[in-house]
Amino acid sequence: MRSDQLSEVFELVEVRGQMTGAFEVYGPWRSQHEIGDPLKLIAMVHGHGRLLADGLDTPIELGPGEVAILNGRSWLRIEGGTGDGPVCEFLPGPGYNSYGHDDADGPPDVVVGGHIEVNHVGRTLLAQALPPVGHVRAAEASALHRNLRLLAEEAGAGRVGSAFAIRQYAQLLVLELLRAYVDQADLPPGWLRVMTDERLSPALTLMHGEPGRPWSLEELARAAAMSRTSFAERFRTLAGVPPLTYLGRWRMLLARRALRDGDVRVGSLAAELGYGSESAFSTAFKREVGMSPLRYRSRARQAGEPHPAAAPA
Repeated sequence: MRSDQLSEVFELVEVRGQMTGAFEVYGPWRSQHEIGDPLKLIAMVHGHGRLLADGLDTPIELGPGEVAILNGRSWLRIEGGTGDGPVCEFLPGPGYNSYGHDDADGPPDVVVGGHIEVNHVGRTLLAQALPPVGHVRAAEASALHRNLRLLAEEAGAGRVGSAFAIRQYAQLLVLELLRAYVDQADLPPGWLRVMTDERLSPALTLMHGEPGRPWSLEELARAAAMSRTSFAERFRTLAGVPPLTYLGRWRMLLARRALRDGDVRVGSLAAELGYGSESAFSTAFKREVGMSPLRYRSRARQAGEPHPAAAPA
């Protein structure tokens, strides 16, 4: 069940993987540049590299199939390669590029750069769920390494339809990346951690499946085969909020999507999500999002993505 719930959230926050460039480089090399994306990815396809970013005291060693996730960082430096020749310094460009001297000893290092695109809500959720720099190791991420190789091969081949294929591989890369990160990391409290907890999964399935139902703490605890107290404590420890607060925020995520993408009436949406009146729904929405439902819809239609004064935690 947890993978279905994760897919639901991915759709709601519009997770999109994007490859910004890839390069192969022969011999010793170094690249340093500013980061313009809130969630930057650096993936080592072949070879080894050392990555440093603001907030890191020591470099991260990246081996084949390993990925660094840079969350809210402003710059990065990555270097690698072997040999006695001069260090090749460069600023990676879009597409697939080759640097260094191809007569250098040994095969080239191959690196893929990209970022995770999400909507405004997703930026808040992922920023809270990920550390400033995350390191996904290759030991237990064979699917991730396989996807990286396919992505790099497609980028370097330049075949017909490669842009479409790269988009699909980049999407799968983000999914495999977060799966591997969940399996390897000690996650902080938040939505990513609670959705990967087997004991709480039955309760989450109920809340996600029928968000408009007035779920009680007793019903949710019973679904998880736990006492009311144990359930509430475990849920708050993993999610960072009580179960019914989580339910309210899940309703608000659904409401934002409905208002942004459809023409549903506010009163009908309020009833669908379990609110006793349109006024009660509007009050809850404004408290969570920072603006009224109608204003949110108007701004979403005009700008494509609103920037409310307050985002859900």
